[in-house]
Amino acid sequence: MTTAPLEIDEDMAPQARTLPTRRSSFLAEVRASLSLDLAEVLRSRWIVFCALVYAALAGILVLVGLRESTLFGFTGTGRVLMAFSQALTLVIPLLALTATGQVVGRARDEGTLELLLAQPIRRSAWLTGVTLTRFAVLFVPLAVLVVALGAIAELGGQAVPWPFVWRVLGISAALTWTFVGIGMALSVYVRNQARAIAWVVLVWALAVALLDFGLIALMLRWRLDAEAVFLLAALNPVQDARLALLSGLEADLGTLGPVGVYLSTRLGQDALFALGILWPLGLGTLTWIAALIGFRKNDVI
Repeated sequence: MTTAPLEIDEDMAPQARTLPTRRSSFLAEVRASLSLDLAEVLRSRWIVFCALVYAALAGILVLVGLRESTLFGFTGTGRVLMAFSQALTLVIPLLALTATGQVVGRARDEGTLELLLAQPIRRSAWLTGVTLTRFAVLFVPLAVLVVALGAIAELGGQAVPWPFVWRVLGISAALTWTFVGIGMALSVYVRNQARAIAWVVLVWALAVALLDFGLIALMLRWRLDAEAVFLLAALNPVQDARLALLSGLEADLGTLGPVGVYLSTRLGQDALFALGILWPLGLGTLTWIAALIGFRKNDVI
């Protein structure tokens, strides 16, 4: 008995050849999840919102900053960049937490997460793709704006401190990664959306509050040891990012503050800059790994 050969419709053959299989590579799965989440981000106008926030902040500082007196020895464009970078240490954590704190929970509630993971894509690949998308949406507009601001100022005949520009971008990238990792961890472990919003606000408030004046007030109120307060400050990535921006300046209370003076005296200026880069990167990586472990173990429904 002979069997007829299997006939394949020519119109369906290209689609059959392009369907992903369970053996597809991890990078291909990451690219697929990244493109899907990027389309969602573009549809929700998140990237436009981030660009507008950065542009509005820079515009205000350009309009009023050049008219003010010098700040920490900077004048002109350098002063605007210094003020802009200081404001970014407060704005970036809030934007990053808002962009990531509900991403997993929202996808779970809408049913899209269950639908996506029913396809031949691993959970780790989906989480990686979403994380990279959110990081890019937050950082790329900022990088373009900072470089464009320096280029425009240079074309206008002003001296631009390009080493400080690259320092701002490096520290901003590290700080963005920190709170993207924290936000992804919140979105995995906090299933209720209302609670996730509350945690986002709480984490941002703690990061902002545990700066120089808040820590000194805490020390005076609870009679804490000074070294414990300074250690607590060093664990705050926002504080570390701020000190890394100022690490090239003279260590005095008017520039670095009490925490910065203590850390620069004990560690040195180079180590202070390294702390502002490495600790935020490490903290963001640790929290993202915790998010990955929880995401792979928890139920998607």
